[in-house]
Amino acid sequence: MKALILAAGRGERMRPLTDSTPKPLLEVGGCSLIEHTMAALKQAGIVDLVINLAHLGEQIRQRLGDGSAHEVHITYSQEPDGALDTGGGIVRALPLLGDDPFLVVNGDIWTDFPFARLLQPRDAVAHLVLVDNPLHHPEGDFILAGDRVYDRGPGSRLTFSGIGVYAPGLFADCRPGVFPLAPVLRRAMEEGLVSGQYYPGAWYDVGTPKRLADLDVRLRTGAGKGGDSGDSGDT
Repeated sequence: MKALILAAGRGERMRPLTDSTPKPLLEVGGCSLIEHTMAALKQAGIVDLVINLAHLGEQIRQRLGDGSAHEVHITYSQEPDGALDTGGGIVRALPLLGDDPFLVVNGDIWTDFPFARLLQPRDAVAHLVLVDNPLHHPEGDFILAGDRVYDRGPGSRLTFSGIGVYAPGLFADCRPGVFPLAPVLRRAMEEGLVSGQYYPGAWYDVGTPKRLADLDVRLRTGAGKGGDSGDSGDT
């Protein structure tokens, strides 16, 4: 399976840190966010990686190169300076991802999720990993009912982790350009074509300087397994 790491975003809420450093290269526990994700993917045997680039993307390219230093193979999907949002970024990278389902991981998360346990879409065009709602996002995103994910209906809402497996057909009706992923997923959910799994382990949305600093302390003190306590900042 190939994997796309989303690394093109501007990281507005992380300013001023992201004025000079792309968000995926920010470090926690002595390692950049993107290199942590790459190591976790490699451990699961996922070594054919695509990384999309926009804001300060050349720094990522210079840091990671072709991936050989990390024992992976990296191909880059270059986007315009303004980036294409999540959905648009995936569509632009489709020619590099092949015809089989592929993994997509947000470049601004930290997790100990074991990618080897990632389930594949079953009678579905997408498969999402959902986690407990952090304090800064108590309303959650989607509902997991059995092995299906829905936008509406009975049940408690969970937060989308930014980890998903997608069949290329999910984007068959999408035109190139700037657009988010969530509406594409919601349309598939209405047809019962999105599966999911719940992960109760450590997961952090590193969305603000405070969350970055808090996670860094947790990892350096060995407290990072406690999950995302978050803060009251924006999402």
